[in-house]
Amino acid sequence: MAQVSVTINGRQYRMACDDGEEERLFALARRFDGYIGELKTAFGEIGDQRLSVMAGIMAVDMLATVEQQMKGLEAELESLRESRKALLERSESSEQAFAEKLNAAAARIEDLAKTLDRPNGAGR
Repeated sequence: MAQVSVTINGRQYRMACDDGEEERLFALARRFDGYIGELKTAFGEIGDQRLSVMAGIMAVDMLATVEQQMKGLEAELESLRESRKALLERSESSEQAFAEKLNAAAARIEDLAKTLDRPNGAGR
C-alpha cells in the first residue's frame, strides 16, 4: 500500500492508495482542490468544512449527471443493437429470397438450354 501526500485548499493530507494508483490519487486531489478553488472564488472564505461539503456535493452532482447521460447512451446503444439485429435478419431473408429466385432462373435457363440443344426442335 502506497502513501502519498496531497494538497487540498492549501493543506497537506497524507493518504494511502494501492500501489500504482499514486498518480490517479494526485489527479483526483488536484481536481477536488479545483472545486474548492471555484467555490472560494464564488463565495469567499466560508469555512473549510462548508467548502469541503459544497465541493463534495458539486462532485456528486457531476457524477449524477454523467450517470444519467450514461444510462441514456446505454439505452440508445441497446436500441441500435436491436435495429442492427433486425436489419441483419432482414438482409439474410432478402439474400435467401434472392438466392431462391436466382436458382429458379438458373433452372429455367438450363431447361431452355436443354430444349435448344435437342436436334431439330425435338422437344416441341
